[in-house]
Amino acid sequence: MSTARPRAPRRGTARRRDDILREVLAGNGEITELAARFGISVSTVRRDLQQLAGDGHIHRTYGGAVAGGHAAERTLDEKESGNRAQKEAIARAAAEHVHDGDVILIDAGTTTGRLARLLQSRGSLTVITNSTIALRHLAEAQGIELIVLGGRVRRPNGAILGPEGEETLRRLTPDVVFLGADGLHARDGLSCPTLEQAHSKELMAERGREVLVLADSSKLGDSPFPYHARHIGPWTLVTDAAAAPDQVMEFTAGGKCEVVTA
Repeated sequence: MSTARPRAPRRGTARRRDDILREVLAGNGEITELAARFGISVSTVRRDLQQLAGDGHIHRTYGGAVAGGHAAERTLDEKESGNRAQKEAIARAAAEHVHDGDVILIDAGTTTGRLARLLQSRGSLTVITNSTIALRHLAEAQGIELIVLGGRVRRPNGAILGPEGEETLRRLTPDVVFLGADGLHARDGLSCPTLEQAHSKELMAERGREVLVLADSSKLGDSPFPYHARHIGPWTLVTDAAAAPDQVMEFTAGGKCEVVTA
């Protein structure tokens, strides 16, 4: 008995998958956005992404896909469970840079989320954020004026992104910006899962008078995603004591980065 050959996709389906692949490679891999862009159902997008992943072109992620050859994005629970002691120490060191009367910006992330929790009892602060974690910790804090950057919630990292938030941010000048990181490379900058998030982080850094990146030592020299946010001005890296001296030197060599170990 002969084995039936797998049917090739119809021409329209193949063309659509090529278009979807181009969007994913450009960093636009969220299922709901792809469905809206191409006027198709979410289930159709899921099938197309599954096929593209099976062909080795992309990696499936929670709620979408990223370019092949890079790590799949972890959920918030997965991120929260790793390096807890280091993240807590980094958050405490970062909190020392916050003073009464400051206007600060807290980026999305689990380490930045810990910083937000530490600031719950502080008074006379204005906190700008695009983080659902920070929002959860600070929404009821009596001494804090909270400004939430508008947009849609991006899963799985809980970042609020969109043109509304960027437009608001261009009218603000935070005293200190605290950025989260999935990976941090001395030459390329902050590794980001999408172009949109890379642009958002660059704009945050651009608007701040002082910029701190909170990243535990496991993220140094790592670029899990193909998109990067670069900051051309001076900045401070807050990491943990396990950071290797040669790793630290890579960041300080250019003269623009100060490293604080917690």
